[in-house]
Amino acid sequence: MSGFLSEVRFVVSNFSVLVLVGLKDELLAAQVEARSAKAQLEGEIALNSRLRMVINDLSASWKLEPVDKSREEARGDALVDQLCYLGATLRDRVRDALHTGVKRAMAVVCSGFSYEMEVVSHGFVTDISKTDTENEERLHALIDDAEAPGERFARLFEPEVLPPETSSGADDGGEGRDVD
Repeated sequence: MSGFLSEVRFVVSNFSVLVLVGLKDELLAAQVEARSAKAQLEGEIALNSRLRMVINDLSASWKLEPVDKSREEARGDALVDQLCYLGATLRDRVRDALHTGVKRAMAVVCSGFSYEMEVVSHGFVTDISKTDTENEERLHALIDDAEAPGERFARLFEPEVLPPETSSGADDGGEGRDVD
C-alpha cells in the first residue's frame, strides 16, 4: 500500500507542478496585458489633458467659457460637449462676420459709385446684351482683378473677425495654419 500511496503522491505532485506552471504562464501573460493596458491608458490620459488645454485655449481666444472645472474629472463627454459648443459658436460667429463683411463691402461699393444697394445685393450684374459665356468670362476677369484689392480690403476687417493667435502647444510644425 505504501507503494501505491507513493505513486499517488507522485502523480498529485506532478499534477500540482503542471497546474502551477500553467498558472505562472497565465499570470505572466496577464502582467504583459496589464502593462500594455496601463501604457495605453497613460497615453489616453495625456491626450485628454492636451485636448482639454487646446479646447481651453481656443475658447479663451474666442472669448468663450473654458471647460467647466467642476466637470474636469469627466472623461470624453465633457470634451465632446465643449467641442460641440465651440463648433456651433464659431459657426455662428463666422456667419455673423460674413454678413458684416458683405454689408460693409456693399457700403464701400456704394460710397464711391452710383449703385443702388438693392442692385448690389443681387450680386454680379449680367449684361443682357452679352451671352452667358461672355458674362461668365467677365465675372472671372472681375474676380481676378479684385484679388489684390480684395485681400487688402479683407485685412481691414481681420481684427474684428479673427481671434488673436495663441500658442497652446498644439502646433504640429505649422500644419493646419494659413500661410500668408
